[in-house]
Amino acid sequence: MIGRIRGTLIEKQPPTICVDVGGVGYEIDVPMSTLYQMPELGAQVNLFTHLAIREDAHVLFGFSSLNERSTFKALIKVTGIGARTALSLLSGMNAEELADAITRQETSRLVKIPGIGKKTAERLLLELRGKLGADLGSGGTVSAVPNSRDDVLHALEALGYSNKEASIAVKALPDDIDVSEGIKQALKSLSRA
Repeated sequence: MIGRIRGTLIEKQPPTICVDVGGVGYEIDVPMSTLYQMPELGAQVNLFTHLAIREDAHVLFGFSSLNERSTFKALIKVTGIGARTALSLLSGMNAEELADAITRQETSRLVKIPGIGKKTAERLLLELRGKLGADLGSGGTVSAVPNSRDDVLHALEALGYSNKEASIAVKALPDDIDVSEGIKQALKSLSRA
């Protein structure tokens, strides 16, 4: 894998830049937050990278910080979020703003980004909660049980169940259940109904 690129910036055509490294030009797709930090053509750049290998292409993505790259990697692990959508998210808000939106469970901030609808935003909030670092300052584990039940409820609603159906399934769950197990058990009870 290519984890880092250092070379001369020779081209900028958003969202792609080209970096010359020892006579080889690497085309790298970058979020707008990284593009805005790029120096003038001919200057040296240092980028953290992620190589995505698909059937039809090998695409190199570049980021100005390790935090931005790790956020990108977390985003592409979310069901239904591809590399282009992750790049769009990081273009619409930086890694810290995205982590804050996830921590505060603010769907409204995410849907403002082109290509992110309500269901996708809800899926992001559910699957990334506690994984982007900003959650560390969100009040600890004082209300862990209600939050896990709320998460299960939101997950079921995101999957298309009505609030009434989801609420009934969540009420049947044990108090100390974690989110993933709660979703599994709730889905089993809903499939029997």
